[in-house]
Amino acid sequence: MTIALSTPTADGVREAMAALRKWQHDEAPMQLHSGDIGWNYRFGTAETAAAVRTWSRDGRILAVGMLDSPTLVRMTVAPDAFRDEDLARRLVEDFSLAERGVLPEGTVSVEAPRGLLLHDLLTEEGWGVDEPWTPLFRDLAEAVEDPGVRIEAIGLEQAEDFAHVLRSAFDTTRPTREYRHGMSAGPFHADARCLGAYDDRGNPVAVVTVWSAGPGKPGLVEPMGVHADHRGRGYGRAITVAGAAALREMGSSSVRVCTPSSNVGGVATYKAAGFTARPEIADRIRKA
Repeated sequence: MTIALSTPTADGVREAMAALRKWQHDEAPMQLHSGDIGWNYRFGTAETAAAVRTWSRDGRILAVGMLDSPTLVRMTVAPDAFRDEDLARRLVEDFSLAERGVLPEGTVSVEAPRGLLLHDLLTEEGWGVDEPWTPLFRDLAEAVEDPGVRIEAIGLEQAEDFAHVLRSAFDTTRPTREYRHGMSAGPFHADARCLGAYDDRGNPVAVVTVWSAGPGKPGLVEPMGVHADHRGRGYGRAITVAGAAALREMGSSSVRVCTPSSNVGGVATYKAAGFTARPEIADRIRKA
């Protein structure tokens, strides 16, 4: 059967999300998570649908991708299709040809999990590897320790606290209070928990958003940040532990996150929060 590439409607995104939830399991490599698309809803429903791509055969979704930027697609495939040659060759074509509407000409990147036949074919086509990232995982079978600081839910009333910390943490002006409102209006907001850590004076010092893929499935940290004025005081560890506890309450079996290996402080923070690092991974890159 022919493999069909599609940019889904808003309703179609629900099908893609359902597939991503189904594909998550504790032994799976780091891969696109339903929470990645959930976090994208801060930009709006139509904008999120426009960023999603699906590949289907005989009506079944085999692969899901999300354009994290115009030149970066993050994607994964069904567990039983990791070595599917027809799918892998179709993916290579769609990533290579700008007229297919996935990636433009010039320098572009693909984030895909380890073990895909796709990687072998991209290597044959001359694609290289980009900077390394470190995946980190924590099992949630046992109760999570107390984070040791004041933790509060970040609702719409605290939207500015959320944006304020993220702007400082990532040294950017982009996050606004509308991010939190956009997340709340998204159709998958029930999958998320947004938490803030506060110091003794009531100042917001760290925030985290975590995403469930359903009971018995691994959850995702996306994003976590500590205000620049409050680094080095254990708040990153505390808010991450709080996020892990929230996911366990939601029924998640484990929690995962991935950060650039060059972010030494971030890797250390997650390890301090009980995460274990797994072998580094890297995006595939085609340079102009």
